Amino acid sequence: MLDFQTLLIYAVPLIFAITVHEVAHGWVANLCGDGSAKMLGRLTLNPVKHVDPIGTLLVPVVLYFIGSPFLFGWAKPVPINFNALKSPKQDMMLVALAGPVSNFIMAFLWLFLLMLVLNPPNEFLLKMAGFGIFINLILGVFNLLPLPPLDGSHVLSALLPNKLAYTYNKLQNYGLFILLGLLFLGIFEDIILPIVIALRTTMFNIVGVI
Repeated sequence: MLDFQTLLIYAVPLIFAITVHEVAHGWVANLCGDGSAKMLGRLTLNPVKHVDPIGTLLVPVVLYFIGSPFLFGWAKPVPINFNALKSPKQDMMLVALAGPVSNFIMAFLWLFLLMLVLNPPNEFLLKMAGFGIFINLILGVFNLLPLPPLDGSHVLSALLPNKLAYTYNKLQNYGLFILLGLLFLGIFEDIILPIVIALRTTMFNIVGVI
C-alpha cells in the first residue's frame, strides 16, 4: 500500500510540474496580448486552480496501481484566446513552448535541490528531487510531441502554411484517442523514455552527480 511519505515524494513534484506548466502558458499568453488566464485567476501557483480531478488525480493513481509502464495525466488547460494574441500564429507557438520549457527549468531546479541534500544525504528529499527531475523531463519531452492536444502540435501548426495547418488541426477531435493508442503501443518506452534518460544522464554528468 502507498504510504503517506511515498505519496508526498510523487505528489509534490507532479503537482508543481503541472501547475507551473499551465501558469507558464497563461503568463506568456498574457505577455502576448491575451489576458484570459489572468482574468480568470489562473496565473497563480495555487494548484487547486489547475487540478483536474480526473486527469491530475484519478488517472495517474489508477495507472500507478495497475502497474502501468507510464504515468499519464493532465491539468485543467488555461484558456487561450487565439484571436486576442498580437501575432496569433507566432505567439501561439511561444505560448505552447512555454509549458515544456518551464518543465525543463524545473528539472534543473530539482537537480539543484538534489545537490544540496547530498551531503549529508536526506533520503526523503533525494527521492523527491529525483522524481522531480524525472517527471519534469517526461512532461517536457512528452508535450513536445507533435500530436494533438499536446503543445508540440500547436508549435507544428504555427509552422505549417495556413491551409495545411487547418487540416492538421482537425486531428484535435481524435488526438486524445490517437495519443492513448500510441502510448499503449509503446511510444513511451520506445521514444520518450530513452530521450528522458539521456537528458537526465547528461544533467547528472554536467554537475558530477552519479
